[in-house]
Parts: sequence; structure tokens; C-alpha cells
Amino acid sequence: MPKEKPELSEAMKKKIGGKTFEKNPILGTKFTIAISSAKGGVGKSTFATNIALALKTIGCKVGLLDADIYGPSLPKLFSINEKPQSDGKKLTPITKYDIQCMSIGFLTEEQTPMIWRGPMVTSAIKTFAQKVAWKDLDFIIVDMPPGTGDTQLTFSQEIKMDGVIIVSTPQELALQDVKRGIKMFDKLGVKIIGLIDNMSHFIGDDGKKYPIFGEGGVKRTAEEFNKEFLGEIPINPEVGKQGDLGTPIVESQPDHEISKIYLIPLSEPGITLMFSFLIFSFFEISFVNLSTLDGYVCKISLKISPFTSFIIFLEKETIS
Repeated sequence: MPKEKPELSEAMKKKIGGKTFEKNPILGTKFTIAISSAKGGVGKSTFATNIALALKTIGCKVGLLDADIYGPSLPKLFSINEKPQSDGKKLTPITKYDIQCMSIGFLTEEQTPMIWRGPMVTSAIKTFAQKVAWKDLDFIIVDMPPGTGDTQLTFSQEIKMDGVIIVSTPQELALQDVKRGIKMFDKLGVKIIGLIDNMSHFIGDDGKKYPIFGEGGVKRTAEEFNKEFLGEIPINPEVGKQGDLGTPIVESQPDHEISKIYLIPLSEPGITLMFSFLIFSFFEISFVNLSTLDGYVCKISLKISPFTSFIIFLEKETIS
């Protein structure tokens, strides 16, 4: 008869058990949203900068944190060539386009490689989260690096995030890594707001739609893991061109068809359209209820646009 295994004492269980982490919020902001992609080169940083600018356009105070230590994009995308000031305790974000910005790229020369091991990366991420003087923000948009490494673990385990948006192309090679990313965030208890199908197709001169990286893969992946599918963003050369110039398309060409995916002005004064994922993360409300956020009345409305599945109305109102 096999011997019964001895039971561990409660003290021993705690000693050898998994480490628990206390999640601290980023000071100076109400909501922290991460933009992630498991595969590089899918347009994550471009999406992060443009959604930050869209939020700014509707009157929100926004910060943009470039958390990609090895490949920072924000200095190029916003054409920032200055270094942040410090009071000896905290770094002061650099403001561009009315967005408070921080990136490791502000502290190094453009072509300097960051040859850092994991602990140094973790230390830098904690510095950006806790030792930057973010001021009176509604949102911080965090541009995460690709993959499922130290940065993702640090943010997920030690920093309070209100949700993550996963950006991918519909290519199967990219989606393999997306599935790993979904499982990682689920395992770490981070809310996945939804998936974006970026570079989903391009429209030819003949007006036809050409899905050069495949079609429907991101939506199928969202359905497979019971996540929200947030919509498609097609390829357009102007997006890359404006990014290289340091003038993201939402800022430089707000009337462009791509800009309208992020932010579509309406004819009624004070009302704006934007992606619904920003509301689903912050409010537990149904399609028929109203809720408030710092002077905004937020009313969910299910509509179909040429590019997105959901859009919402934000109407400025004085709250007594």
C-alpha cells in the first residue's frame, strides 16, 4: 500500500509558494491602457500614437509612455529630439501635440543600442511608471514592446492596468504569437479589451479590397478566445509617411479616411465618435444606460461604420 505524502505546514506553503505582487497605479492618471502586440512590425506603435491623439482631440488629458526599451518609436513618431528635465526626484514628461510623453529614446542617442539584461529593463520600466511627473491625466497609453518578456511581466504583475488592446495583422504567423499573448495576459489577470486587425487590406485604384495578409484571422482569433473584436484598419501609405515625418495622421490630417477610424467628428456640436473599447473597459453599463466621467456623459450606441464595429458618443456636459 503506497504511503501517504506528508502535508506541508501553512508556513512552509507560504515560503515556497508563488510570489505575490502588489499592483501600484501610475500616479497622475485615472486610467492606464496598454497597447500590445505579440509580433513586431504590425503597427502597434502607430496605433498607440494615433489613439492617444484621438483621445486628446475629444478633450481628454493624455500621456503616452513608450515602454519599448530595445526599440523605442516615440521619438521618431512625434519628432522629439530633446531630453526630459529632472528635479532630482522625478523626470518631467516632454509635451508634444498636447500629449505628455516619455521614452527611453529621449535619454539616449538615436542609434545607441540598449544592450541591457532583464533586471535593467525592469528597473527602467518601474522608473517610467513611478518616477515620471505625469500630471492630471485622464489616460496613459502605454506602447508595449512586442513579445511576452520582462516588460509585459513587470507591467502585468506590478503596475495597475485598466486593460490591454492587442494589435495584429491577419497573417497566421503573427496570430500564432497573438494567441500566446492572450494566454499570458489571461494568466496574469490583465483585462483584454479586445483585438484590432491592423493592415487588414488595402483599397486598390479599382476600388476593390485586397487582403494581402489574409482575411478574417484576427476576428477568428478573438472569437476563439472569447474576446472582443474591435475592428479593422486598412493599409494606407499616408499613415507611414506621416509617421516618418513625426506628424501622426490623426494630428496632421484629421479628415483622412484613416483618421476617421480613430475619431469621426459629427455635425452636432460637442459630440464625437470614437472606438467603443475605451468605454467598455471603464464602465459597467449596458447599451441603454448613461454614465459619467469627469464632465462627460457617455452614451453607448451600436453603429456600423466602414471600418469599425462599434463607436460611441461622448457629449460634454457640466456635472453639478
